[in-house]
Amino acid sequence: MAALGALALARWPRLVAAGRPLHVGPRSWAGHNRWSKVKNVKGPRDAARSRLFQRLGMMLRIAAREGGPDPALNAQLANVVEQCRAKNMPKASIEAAIHGERSAAASRLLYEARGPGGSALLLEVLTDNPRRSQHDVRLILTRHGGTMAEGARHSFEQKGVVRVGPRDLRGHPVSLEAALEAALEAGAQDVCLDEDEEEEEEEPTLKFICETAALRTVRERLEASGLRPLSAAIEYLPQDRVALPEGTREQVERLLQALSDCPDVVHLYHNIQ
Repeated sequence: MAALGALALARWPRLVAAGRPLHVGPRSWAGHNRWSKVKNVKGPRDAARSRLFQRLGMMLRIAAREGGPDPALNAQLANVVEQCRAKNMPKASIEAAIHGERSAAASRLLYEARGPGGSALLLEVLTDNPRRSQHDVRLILTRHGGTMAEGARHSFEQKGVVRVGPRDLRGHPVSLEAALEAALEAGAQDVCLDEDEEEEEEEPTLKFICETAALRTVRERLEASGLRPLSAAIEYLPQDRVALPEGTREQVERLLQALSDCPDVVHLYHNIQ
């Protein structure tokens, strides 16, 4: 393990002890902090939180429809349930979404787009009206300097992502050494501070990256090591980053915020540096 730890530290040379429970890796798969704030299923507060629960409810219904209502036999449903619990969705709402009426028309879509500066965007959409969703997304893109464009998906790769709480199952802060050791023993490829969750957590969470086929195994091993997994899901992570031209920052922020506020958009991925 000492040799593996040395390799990990060599791979992440900027990982240093900073006198706090959690430590940041040299790069976050989520992107720079100022951009990750408007990424993914975002529920700032109040009305936005209601929209978040509506989106999660649709994710539950589709997962249950595709693989059955038992999370023990439906890995996709189990992952969504875990995400719901991490977002403090009421248990009654989770059960109602799983066992209630399931709309046969609801579908999962992936839209490819380009933003300012040649940036690539992927939008995961859950909708009962694909034509309406495509129109809404296209309109938002057009208003903020973007466009629907095939080929954007090639800028991303699918990875398993396990988010872990800042404290272990015994309530102790997770140290740098413990996170690195857990990542190596669980078979994760990378571990970094999860910038996406800083708004909703008093202490930022950790994000463990792995191959998609290893997602369930990595999650189980992290929990067996004493860590507290919050969610496990397959996500699109950027392969290369795009540096934006001068003067486009505000335009991009407005675009990403408008897309994340679109009711049908469940996840928003980008490759902005």
